[in-house]
Amino acid sequence: MKNLNVDKVVVAMSGGVDSSVAAALLKQQGRDVVGISLQLWDYSTDSTERFGTCCSLDDLGDARRVADRVGIPFYILNMEKEFNEEVVDYFVSEYLKARTPIPCTLCNQRLKFDHLITRAEGFGYQRVATGHYALLVNDEATGRFTVKRGKDRSRDQSYFLFNLSQEQLSRLEFPLGDTDKKEVRRIAKELGLTVADKKESREICFVPDNDYASFIEKRVGEKNFHEGDIVNTDGEVLGRHRGYPAFTIGQRKGLNVGGLKEPHYVTAIDPEKNEITVGLKNSLYRSDFFVNKVNWYLPRQGVFETQVQIRYLHNGSTAKVKPLPGERAHVEFFEPQLSITPGQSAVFYVDDYIVGGGWIE
Repeated sequence: MKNLNVDKVVVAMSGGVDSSVAAALLKQQGRDVVGISLQLWDYSTDSTERFGTCCSLDDLGDARRVADRVGIPFYILNMEKEFNEEVVDYFVSEYLKARTPIPCTLCNQRLKFDHLITRAEGFGYQRVATGHYALLVNDEATGRFTVKRGKDRSRDQSYFLFNLSQEQLSRLEFPLGDTDKKEVRRIAKELGLTVADKKESREICFVPDNDYASFIEKRVGEKNFHEGDIVNTDGEVLGRHRGYPAFTIGQRKGLNVGGLKEPHYVTAIDPEKNEITVGLKNSLYRSDFFVNKVNWYLPRQGVFETQVQIRYLHNGSTAKVKPLPGERAHVEFFEPQLSITPGQSAVFYVDDYIVGGGWIE
């Protein structure tokens, strides 16, 4: 292995204000910084459609201009093949299993960290930094790394970072963990970065106009995407749907049902029957569920009490977690929670530190 210098750091630059300021701050610290952007998707074939603002061709141009302004070398790595195989294919397959995926979490693990760390080593760089609002912590009691919520709770992105390996965590840096968005934009303006006022998007970067149902339909064809029944909990047919992959647990919009006195929501999806069950909002509340592929940052023995976050915009709620054999765990909330959705992740926090997390079954 090459002799890697910890003063040398690769910054994953998406073209947004966060990663741009992260690169600038590291440069100000006197670090040997290289900016790298990942070309993940061929947008030229969908030039008439609007995509989320992440890793587009315009974003790559913004990242290059920021690198020039900051005074660091800049490279673009084409990882379209890896992104398509490891993120997009997963995204589609999860919906076909009636699960709701989180492509950003897998992109972080596989592309931004796993592959990028390997590529950084090729440059002779040991460290990789990103613009995530999160804090990396080395736990003194165990000697293991974990992630803590960022200072800016409204921007905290630790939820997306639960499934990284200890090796990956040992190589990472999050320069913005101790700051907030307002301060980041102030720094960007002070440094004259063109992205200082750039708007953000939480849309899926590879899905045109955020229409994920049409994207999946185009990818899988009519065989796996065709009309079926919408039923109530008694099995009575209320209407027809365009294809079950177009729906997720808790969804209300797009249901082709009428004449109902109260709003109805998706409560269950059956891929084998191509059937969607709907019910009243109160039927979406559950107290317990199982998670699989649990990744433990700070391993626990036996049942323990923790805050569990079940989606990005969920504030977290107190629960008991019981580790199980086979990388599984059982979660039981003290109070029922709305729309516990298969395919999303459940992340366990103690005092804002991630203890572990897994995928909701």
